[in-house]
Amino acid sequence: MTAAARVNPRDYFTVEEWTPLSLKSSWKGVALIIHAWVVIALASAMALIWPITIPLAVMIIGARQLGLAILMHDGAHGALHPDLKINDWVGEQLTGGGLAGYRKYHLGHHKYAQQVEDPDLGLSAPFPITRKSLWRKIARDLTGQTYFKQRWAPLFKRLGDRKAGEPALPILWGFLKLRRRFFIGAVLTIAVTAPFGYGWAWFALWLLPQATWLPMITRLRNIAEHACVAKDEPDPLRHARTTRAGLLEWAFLAPYWVNYHCEHHMFMHVPCYSLPRARRMLTAKGVTPGMLEAKSYVEVLRLASSLPDTADRGVNLTPEARGLSETNLL
Repeated sequence: MTAAARVNPRDYFTVEEWTPLSLKSSWKGVALIIHAWVVIALASAMALIWPITIPLAVMIIGARQLGLAILMHDGAHGALHPDLKINDWVGEQLTGGGLAGYRKYHLGHHKYAQQVEDPDLGLSAPFPITRKSLWRKIARDLTGQTYFKQRWAPLFKRLGDRKAGEPALPILWGFLKLRRRFFIGAVLTIAVTAPFGYGWAWFALWLLPQATWLPMITRLRNIAEHACVAKDEPDPLRHARTTRAGLLEWAFLAPYWVNYHCEHHMFMHVPCYSLPRARRMLTAKGVTPGMLEAKSYVEVLRLASSLPDTADRGVNLTPEARGLSETNLL
């Protein structure tokens, strides 16, 4: 296996410049996690008081659900806290979990970015596609089909593939253990809110965002980061794409500086909150013209859906990419 070309920070920064960029704060990562949960709580309160705002709350909460996954991703890179034990505990316990398995998978993506061994290559290789194909995918995301396929279909398939006489209970118990955070959160939330007449809140303000808005923005973010990037790309400044984002994108699509994806691939252990500073420094040094960039998410989506409709075709993901696509972030 041939690893992807890597960037040496010393080629771009002096020691004095690099040290503060690579420094992991003992409080900023935790503060961002708290911010995500506070935004979720405030959006939920808004929807409970004014139910007409539920669609807006779904978008806000779905974006913060993605934000928690992004911060877990930072934990996988050891960037949430300077103490690795605290980093791993925070990344596992406060963001939704799955850090250990994700770290092993995701670091393989960085090692072999856009090479044939890249476990994420199946997410970007099919592009460009047609506009109709893109809209079909978005429709599947927003109607919960993608969520069901990722989260629940494997259980029903396993139950359907049972041999004659094989009991279903161990399969169900194994699935329950695997998704225990999900079910515990559901039971506790419903138990707390139901006596006040809000038993529907968990379904509308956690499950619904997770099943609709989250899969869609995860897809769009994946497309922006690696779609239409050359396979076996030799230039480490073009393994990933940075996409310019404004306040609306940060609020609903690309939280916590996830849009600085080229910088992240160049310097994967730099905390997310330091990526804008790295970008400014690289710009001042004249490096950014050689980096892969899109002026907006609309621009990169147009590029990714630029095939004529007569060339319409489906997308086939590898089993690994299919299973981890929801948390396969950067």
